[in-house]
Amino acid sequence: MPGWDYIIAGGGSAGAVLAARLSEDPGTRVLLLEAGGRDRHPLFHIPAGFAKMTKGMASWGWETVPQKHLGGRRLWYTQARVIGGGSSINAQLYARGNPRDYDGWGIPGWGWADVLPYFKRSEDNERFENAFHAKGGPLGVSDPKGALPIAEAYIAAAEATGLPRNPDFNGAAQEGAGYYQLTQRNVRRSSTARAFLHPALTRPNLTLVTHAQVGTLMVENGRVTGLTYRTKGGETSVHADREVILSAGAIGSPALLLRSGIGPADDLGALGIGIRHDLPGVGRNLQDHVNLCTIWECTGPHSYDGWDRPDRTLRAGLQYILTKRGPAASSLFETGGFWYTGESDGWPDIQFHLGLGSGIEKGIAKIDGAGVTLNSAYLRPRSRGTVRLAAADPKAAPLIDPNYWAEPEDLDASLRALEVAREIMGAAPLKPWLRREVLPGPDATGRAALVAYAHRMAKTDHHPVGTCRMGEDDMAVVTPDLRLRGLSGLRIVDASVIPNVPSSNTNAPTIMVAERAADLIRGRV
Repeated sequence: MPGWDYIIAGGGSAGAVLAARLSEDPGTRVLLLEAGGRDRHPLFHIPAGFAKMTKGMASWGWETVPQKHLGGRRLWYTQARVIGGGSSINAQLYARGNPRDYDGWGIPGWGWADVLPYFKRSEDNERFENAFHAKGGPLGVSDPKGALPIAEAYIAAAEATGLPRNPDFNGAAQEGAGYYQLTQRNVRRSSTARAFLHPALTRPNLTLVTHAQVGTLMVENGRVTGLTYRTKGGETSVHADREVILSAGAIGSPALLLRSGIGPADDLGALGIGIRHDLPGVGRNLQDHVNLCTIWECTGPHSYDGWDRPDRTLRAGLQYILTKRGPAASSLFETGGFWYTGESDGWPDIQFHLGLGSGIEKGIAKIDGAGVTLNSAYLRPRSRGTVRLAAADPKAAPLIDPNYWAEPEDLDASLRALEVAREIMGAAPLKPWLRREVLPGPDATGRAALVAYAHRMAKTDHHPVGTCRMGEDDMAVVTPDLRLRGLSGLRIVDASVIPNVPSSNTNAPTIMVAERAADLIRGRV
């Protein structure tokens, strides 16, 4: 085997960016390992393919442990298993969060003024080029092409309830209702695999190995020197002359550290794993957004419900191929907004996603006829969870415990977010479009009924972060330059290092982390 300067474990949203950026130097040898496969299936690239992804395609098939504050439910927990990671299977929403998110981290080099240039470096924005946006980057960022007329009625309804129309959630202000921009180019998903990795794979100094399950890290004399991975051909050991980089995500990266004997000593000892480095923060601080939806029946065929019938799916596919329009051109969640559970202070704590149908995501009800779904999520949860191991075997699913609503304030805020969502959907501009509320339903009016509904219907927004968080205290896993605390030769670059979940979707922030990490690794900052 050739020697490697950098070995990247995980070819997801961050790993694909990092492999492309590090291999820009022709004198640098980069090995990228991905447990999943290539993104060859058409559904990875058609915007509406997202609906299949949340139900298991290219996913690890994990679920949470029973959530004791949700009546003991286990929640489906989609985590990508394909190059491009979450950017290859998500709803393509390009949302960065709020400047106060990053300033609030209080970490040198990671404030808003520090990270904005990295958001812009990635971006090839279809519409904006200004202080907040740029053109010419690898990542396509475009306006939606598949929204339906009811989306405009939704924005009018939000305005009627007090939300201003906002043409750019990533611009001067975050609050308001409007259209999301999407990680697309020419009505085709612009994943980090498509935007960054595929062009870089022509370079002779970058090697991608797919279907490579990383086993453990190799540690010698206080330094991570390489790792082992398994493919159909057997197990292989590889060494990094410079650094090993974990980019396996907020679940995968802590799990790999734990399997390697790096983490809380008590947890490792209980599993019979030899302790290489006692690092108590590994797998702690898991944060995620919880989603509560309201579903409404339409007065006519105003949504994309019914297009999953085989004959209509075929018709939609042909329309997309010929015109780049129609149901297949929609990410299905192109409209939404940001607002407040309490007084307005410039830092919204609710996010809305309008789904142009019902039953789009796994675990959400599908109604008869045409319907629409308005998802609401409280954006700054106080609850913290964990990622632990059930066994040392890499094939064993990790124990994912987001610990949703452990803090009562999170439940209260989630119910308030749902209340605002119902107010919007019941506003006058939507009355010609909507017949009735199906869920929670007109009888769900008191707190007890709404809490019961929340326990029954809550789902993840697929935004896990924080399990290898950066910082300068004893519970931090990595330093501000993303080096593992206490061992040399290893960095972590993915959503796991984000200390507090941003007030938005998390894919754009994860790409930003990888862009900045590339400069840190190359000594450019």
